[in-house]
Amino acid sequence: MVLRVAVVGGGPAGSSAAEILVKAGIETYLFERKLDNAKPCGGAIPLCMVDEFDLPPEIIDRRVRKMKMISPSNIEVNIGQTLKDDEYIGMCRREVLDGFLRERAEKLGTKVINGTVYKLDIPSKESDPYTLHYADHSVGGTTGEMKILKVDVVIGADGANSRIAKAIDAGDYNYAIAFQERIRLPEDKMAYYDELAEMYVGDDVSPDFYAWVFPKYDHVAVGTGTMKVNKARIKDLQAGIRTRAAKKLEGGEIIKVEAHPIPEHPRPRRVVGRVALVGDAAGTVTKSSGEGIYFAAKSARMCAETIVATSNNGQRVPTEADLKQYIKQWDKRYGATYLVLDILQRVFYRTDATREAFVEMCSDIDVQKLTFDSYLYKTVVPANPLVQMKITAKTIGSLLRGNALAP
Repeated sequence: MVLRVAVVGGGPAGSSAAEILVKAGIETYLFERKLDNAKPCGGAIPLCMVDEFDLPPEIIDRRVRKMKMISPSNIEVNIGQTLKDDEYIGMCRREVLDGFLRERAEKLGTKVINGTVYKLDIPSKESDPYTLHYADHSVGGTTGEMKILKVDVVIGADGANSRIAKAIDAGDYNYAIAFQERIRLPEDKMAYYDELAEMYVGDDVSPDFYAWVFPKYDHVAVGTGTMKVNKARIKDLQAGIRTRAAKKLEGGEIIKVEAHPIPEHPRPRRVVGRVALVGDAAGTVTKSSGEGIYFAAKSARMCAETIVATSNNGQRVPTEADLKQYIKQWDKRYGATYLVLDILQRVFYRTDATREAFVEMCSDIDVQKLTFDSYLYKTVVPANPLVQMKITAKTIGSLLRGNALAP
């Protein structure tokens, strides 16, 4: 037999999974509704992703080596001083990155389907296949042609509003709303953002997250995020970041407006039967930083590698227990990272006083080095005990000075 796997969603997660599967000789189908989709996303990727996922230089629009953290009272702290000459944060456009990864998977033999999956039939017997009902958009027309596909395993990489997650009753989760404007700036204004990204904190730009100005190829991405409960406020918050960055954005022209839900924590069930969720569908976005691209692609790759290993390169159908190995490995590897970032968000994004303390803390060189090393290489970088004590003392001191520990 040859194992048949359907991957629903052709973003970084879905394409990364498809690539691993098809390389192992597994019959792989990749569904994507919008082949030119440009997801509203800051588009930042860590340095380790460039090597690990073999991304060519042209995928990266800008190499950010400087970053400004800007407090509610507009105190600016420059971070990035600890970066080496060859270190940077990559800035990319999602339509470019997603297109590259999807096309690479297709060239390797993945069958890419321009379609919308509407329904997933769950088999009554363990040995029976899953049936996907989808509209094939490649035939033209507004609704497409309804078709079905039977497969042995399904990977749900279809984002925060995942239909695959609903089909397997994976459970719900809270989510944030990301709102972003792409703004084309005059040359002199764009030059300011050559290697620079900005992050703004304050109740005026987000009550529980941050706002950003990230440089892209020929424009900047200006956006903010907030929890679902503040969804109605999102346009007011966007006006807040536009006001805070007004002088730097003078003469800019809005070329695109985007909005999208972002999960705030993992779903209760990420594997049910022979269906596994990855990326936003599983809830892999981190708290505090809101990073999603790397963790989406990495979760999908780990899931696909588990399928390859437990199916003997597609020679047997893996079980639910087999697929759950991916979840165990994921939680063991990254559980601590998610916990720490969750705590950071709860402590520092509560009030403007705590945000002022957070920005002050970011001025410390040891804090910067620990933060950047952890972000760029996705490892919990061990600091020596003296440095750890210094960072702890710095944190408490910043909170006390800002009266941030008051109830």
